[in-house]
Amino acid sequence: MPILGPNQYGKAENRVVRITRDGATHHIKDLNVSVSLSGDMDEVHYSGSNANVLPTDTTKNTVYAFAKEYGIESAEQFGIHLARHFVTSQEPIRTARIRVEEYAWERIEHSGGGAHSFVRKGQETRLAQITYDGSSWEVVSGLKDLTVMNSTGSEFRGYVKDKYTTLPEARDRVLATDVSGRWRFNWTDDAQEAPDWEESYAQVKGHLLRAFAETYSLSLQQTLYAMGARVIDQRGEIDEVRFSLPNKHHFLVDLEPFGLKNDTADGAVYLAADRPYGLIEATVLRDGCEAKIPADLTNL
Repeated sequence: MPILGPNQYGKAENRVVRITRDGATHHIKDLNVSVSLSGDMDEVHYSGSNANVLPTDTTKNTVYAFAKEYGIESAEQFGIHLARHFVTSQEPIRTARIRVEEYAWERIEHSGGGAHSFVRKGQETRLAQITYDGSSWEVVSGLKDLTVMNSTGSEFRGYVKDKYTTLPEARDRVLATDVSGRWRFNWTDDAQEAPDWEESYAQVKGHLLRAFAETYSLSLQQTLYAMGARVIDQRGEIDEVRFSLPNKHHFLVDLEPFGLKNDTADGAVYLAADRPYGLIEATVLRDGCEAKIPADLTNL
């Protein structure tokens, strides 16, 4: 008889927006929350018995009820509340994994006097994944779709060339990427003091941006390592950082057929190519720590 392997179930992409009113000043938390539960669930697969199954509709309701009852201090803290609840309130559930995407809003300044108008920020999406098995925690935060560019300060030369190589060496090129990154905290149990999740996220984002801007880049790999190393060096609560960086190529357009010189000296014109693209991925670790963030960040 075939044997059931690892399995989980839950409610994906529960969109929840909480608006807190502080007089005329309002605050928005906008989340997309996915709940995944696993444990003693063999029988529902083998015989269809739902005796150990908490309905996915109930998990959805719990997300909204917790948003009201506990508020949303941060994506990580909200996920911790949910994961603890599902594992401790339902005996068959051994592990809960909560994935959170947070969408940022900024205020629209206007003369009406109220602080209740917002525009969705066109920057990154904040991410968090919280896993709890009843005794230990794993918290991984991150971001995606953070588009950055250096218009100079980047080279690419000295690489291997074979008979199929046509790419010319570049001593001054545009370096651009959409940062997708995750970082794992070394907070694993309730006996430890938890990090300030909001401050930690802001600091990590700041460090990786400054590393991108301040690194004279000979390769995107070098820049990736500089970004991860700076986070590890500056944030003691983090043991592992993993990045996936697509190289958003910018190629100088050949304008010689039109009698125009196109170089990087001034007013250069580029073709921003969206595909195919180089994809650079790597993990940066604190010395002595083990890599645990999956290579495929879409699985996190």
